[in-house]
Amino acid sequence: MNKIVKYLIILLLIMIGGVIFYNKIYIPKTTYKTILPTLGEIEVKVFGIGNVGAKNIYSITAQTGGKILTILTDEGQWVKKGDLLVTMDAVDLPQLLDEAKISVKKANSELIASKKEKESLLAQKNLALVTYNRYAKLKKQSFASQSEYDKAKADLDVIEAQSEATQAHINSAKIEIERAKKALDALRTKFSRYKIYAPVDGYVISKEAEISQSVTSTQNILKIVDPKNVWIKAYIDEKNSGDIAINQKAIITLRSQKDKKYKGIVKRIVAQTDAVTQEKEINISFVNLPIPFYINEQAEVLVTVKQFSNLIKIPSNLLVYRDTEIGVWIDKEHKAHYQKVNVIARGDNEVGVSGINQNAKLIVTSKDKKPLKEGMSIH
Repeated sequence: MNKIVKYLIILLLIMIGGVIFYNKIYIPKTTYKTILPTLGEIEVKVFGIGNVGAKNIYSITAQTGGKILTILTDEGQWVKKGDLLVTMDAVDLPQLLDEAKISVKKANSELIASKKEKESLLAQKNLALVTYNRYAKLKKQSFASQSEYDKAKADLDVIEAQSEATQAHINSAKIEIERAKKALDALRTKFSRYKIYAPVDGYVISKEAEISQSVTSTQNILKIVDPKNVWIKAYIDEKNSGDIAINQKAIITLRSQKDKKYKGIVKRIVAQTDAVTQEKEINISFVNLPIPFYINEQAEVLVTVKQFSNLIKIPSNLLVYRDTEIGVWIDKEHKAHYQKVNVIARGDNEVGVSGINQNAKLIVTSKDKKPLKEGMSIH
């Protein structure tokens, strides 16, 4: 009797354990959530990573070596085309300029004086010519002596010689004025090189010299970027770059602003692929440039290369890969069934497929569930 009770208790425990296993383990392990496909659009995007750059970065250098007297801007400041940025120590050029201006004035004064002298000589010459003509006439009539005639002729010749000399002084003064003006212009041009102006409207992105520092003619002092030329230099795996084209839309995410998305447009595709990284460079401009921006800041891009409509869409994590095949698990009368599909397009977290209809119950797999097998009962 005791043995029968003992066996009955063991059997009861086994039954209770079986019920617990079935309800607490087997049922949860074979209970799967199902979802239905959706119909809609899918944008195929290509991912790339790169840095903020610019088509043109203007390096501001001194046109002549020397010491910096003033720097009138700083990093992050906006400048307008023609703004004075830097002044250099021109040493003795201001004094040389003043001397050149005085030389021009002196030459002009000499020219004026020579012209006045010529006017006076012209009046004297007219008078001497009248006197000479009178004595020539009187000499013919024997009313004037030879000596009086000769003196009148000599006076006229002297005045003519003086007039010619004065004209030579006038010509020399004109040449001197031209020479002095050219010397003055040359000094002004040289002096202008000691002042550096902004070549474009833009932002100062770096300051590479300081006041009182001596620089050479090739040394950078400032760098300026024209905002119109700012873009992302992105690098994309060449195997994914075949569909990228000019004017395609893109989304830009800056590392410093992870929560913001900026619209962009593909502006240039570099023709040569990097032989080492096997990546292709593409340049994407901002539709609305963020202010401020930082050159060389890391950025991510998503370029929309294709767009499909009226596609059956499913989450990409539901795809099952079997060798060269791609498929999904569907619930067919509470049995697991593997269904092969063709992937038409891939989006961010979803794919467009053919091979199933909108009423197919897609089984959502999980690591906590039993691995699915063909014909397996599911709950």
